[in-house]
Amino acid sequence: MIPWLQDETAPFPPIDQAIDEPNGLLAAGGTLSHQRLVSAYRAGIFPWYSPGEPILWWSPDPRCVLVPDQLHISKSMRKRLKKDDYHVTFNRNFSAVIDACSAPRKGEDGTWITNEMKAAYEKLHQQGLAHSVEVYIEGELVGGLYGLSMGKLFFGESMFSKVKDCSKIAFIKMVEQLQKWGYALIDCQVSNDHLFSLGAQEISRDEFQRYLDQYIDSHSQTKWEFDS
Repeated sequence: MIPWLQDETAPFPPIDQAIDEPNGLLAAGGTLSHQRLVSAYRAGIFPWYSPGEPILWWSPDPRCVLVPDQLHISKSMRKRLKKDDYHVTFNRNFSAVIDACSAPRKGEDGTWITNEMKAAYEKLHQQGLAHSVEVYIEGELVGGLYGLSMGKLFFGESMFSKVKDCSKIAFIKMVEQLQKWGYALIDCQVSNDHLFSLGAQEISRDEFQRYLDQYIDSHSQTKWEFDS
């Protein structure tokens, strides 16, 4: 039986109580308030649900992550980056990025990024916790990503690409910047071939918890709003 979060004061259950099938489902209910979301990410938990469902909270095992200095850029991607026909910005257009991420993908009716989710992460952006990376070609926003930054950890949420490889460009540029800032880990949540091609790997929930314990409160002087 999945615990139901009755109100804001109800704590999350320990993450080792997440079930195996579906992998990582830990709790349901609650809200997407600032307090709830911050406490979730600090504990290695994230929300993921479809329209019409209650809010579902997850902590999968294994966890997909990327160590910044283990970023892999393929030969074909290096060639694409050298074309330099794009412009990358950080935190310049968060609303447009999350809107693009929430748009239906090819062959799908919609995405998990509900209006409620968008509003919640917009507030986190205004509070300096949620950030975006934007990729432009000839003035048009063609790729990007968004997520949360806490301590020396970045929690990736979603990315989009209207032109081939532009989500990869956003991701690579962000990882290179996080390397400069001394970030320890990027949480990619759930694995896929796209992430594996960039150097992501899977680690156990226990190992992910050790990263949280060590780096979630690390001091990091970062100014996200700039042009790359």
